[in-house]
Amino acid sequence: MAVDMIVCVKQVMDPETPASAFQIDPDVNRVREAPGIPPVVNGFDENAVEAALKIKDAQGGTITILSVGANFVMDVMKKPLSMGADSLVLAQDEAFDDLDSFAAAHVLAEAIRKIDRFDMVICGRQASDWDNAQVPLGIAELLGLPCLTVAQNVEVVDSGVVVQRVLSDGYEVVEADLPALVTVSNELGEPRYATLRGIMAAGRKTPTVWNAADLGIDAPALEPRVRVTGLDVPVTDQSCEFIEGEDEADSGRLLALRLREAGLI
Repeated sequence: MAVDMIVCVKQVMDPETPASAFQIDPDVNRVREAPGIPPVVNGFDENAVEAALKIKDAQGGTITILSVGANFVMDVMKKPLSMGADSLVLAQDEAFDDLDSFAAAHVLAEAIRKIDRFDMVICGRQASDWDNAQVPLGIAELLGLPCLTVAQNVEVVDSGVVVQRVLSDGYEVVEADLPALVTVSNELGEPRYATLRGIMAAGRKTPTVWNAADLGIDAPALEPRVRVTGLDVPVTDQSCEFIEGEDEADSGRLLALRLREAGLI
């Protein structure tokens, strides 16, 4: 059975951005873009793309990449195409800048309705910028889809999907009829590298771009349900104490005494 899939991805600030380049604009409670450090595709979303590609390799079908935002870097957003996805749809509008989880889910749900043809929606388990893990659940609720979360393996069997769902001490197997929404975790495995042929093919593809009017979304629908009242860079205050004895055994004895004084042993 060929499977038509929509994979939701998010453009995020590079998690490897050095602390020295991480700054917050206190006037608007937003992280400033780090100069010279481009954004990336959210890591868990790359795992979601890999899950879709495995299904396509095994059974055929199509993969549509979908994202919402205001200022996309096209080289970044085309990475899933270079990995093997078929098409890219961008819900792009200045009104879509800095949406909260509910508004982002609303826009993505409307875009999925407009795409119309799909058997499965696949998302990363959460995004590395806010780590809320709320948007996929919102999409499933708005579209009335069964939602299978934190998958480490995804298989399509007959007219349903079977998922190995990650637990703290193993995994459980759950299944649902299609269409369904699945969120994917990094336990699925490393996403494949883009090939030179894939990169060249992606460069020739033109994304479909829809604005708020195209999706029939007005400003009131994007009003935030959650407001950020404060955002701060964590303060780290570390100190290091060197404990030296007459020899290694004495150093170990003094270390044990110091740990006991601190209540650590």
